[in-house]
Amino acid sequence: MVIEPNRVPKSTGTGWRTLAVLFGLLLVGSLLPAGMLVGIPLLILIGLRGISNKGLLIATVLAMFVVLAGQRDPLWYVERGWAVLLGGSFAAITLVVPKWRLTSKSLASVGAAFFGTTIFCIFASGAWSSIEWGVNDRLAAVLGNFLYALELVSEGQAVSPVFIAAVNRTVELQAAVFPAVLALESMAALGVAWWLYQRIGFGDDQALGSVRYFGFNDHLVWVLIIGLLLVLAQVGESSTRVGANFAVFMTALYALRGVGVVVFVNEGLTFLGLLMLILGVLFAAPILFGVAALLGIADTWLDLRKQLEITAS
Repeated sequence: MVIEPNRVPKSTGTGWRTLAVLFGLLLVGSLLPAGMLVGIPLLILIGLRGISNKGLLIATVLAMFVVLAGQRDPLWYVERGWAVLLGGSFAAITLVVPKWRLTSKSLASVGAAFFGTTIFCIFASGAWSSIEWGVNDRLAAVLGNFLYALELVSEGQAVSPVFIAAVNRTVELQAAVFPAVLALESMAALGVAWWLYQRIGFGDDQALGSVRYFGFNDHLVWVLIIGLLLVLAQVGESSTRVGANFAVFMTALYALRGVGVVVFVNEGLTFLGLLMLILGVLFAAPILFGVAALLGIADTWLDLRKQLEITAS
């Protein structure tokens, strides 16, 4: 979901690796059902040109099955309403500005979906409170299942209260920044839906390009700056929360951009490099995430990959 066409070399299978990264982001986010979040945009994309082969027919049937599954509670309808806004915005932007890179189209689609949701919450009394309640209830259920599974694994031994407190705090933080998590998950879902559409419909498995060229408009650094200022200003709970979501969302994007710079410098990611990355995530995730984000922010002003290309030539 990444690449400027004029900067991408002939692909050598990198699309599969990028797809794996997006699946990883979907699993990490997992705020909404990943199948539903991918399925609805995929159905909308297929609807643009129709079912032209057997693969698209099978994909349509499977996507409809996934989208219609699940318990019909109030959050079920909210989830699918969000996915329709997201997929519809992505389809419209793809039609209007087809030459935009996928990252730009995904960012614009997420922004349009949030704008539509905000308008709905303004005019529908109690809508936002209901959404928050549903998200908190789901996170609490996930926490309960996690602790229950932990007790089973530990063979009935009591779980450390310190550990439980830390997990509770993590869930509280995720609940506070769930719009940012949802935005990241939605961008990943759009990337997967776009890849599936191109691969099944047209046999193109390189629709995503390579992580090494991941980038976005440099002016988006102001979203990060505004978010940090709102958090530091502490002028109110609502503005602080908005700022925190801006900061979390942009920091995650800059961290991924930093990863792209590292992969570019190393001309790919070897098995040993992948193993070191996994170990780093397991044992030093905050440090690794912070370094990657700083590197991504530095790339905004220094354009490190372009400088490296100039030096190499």
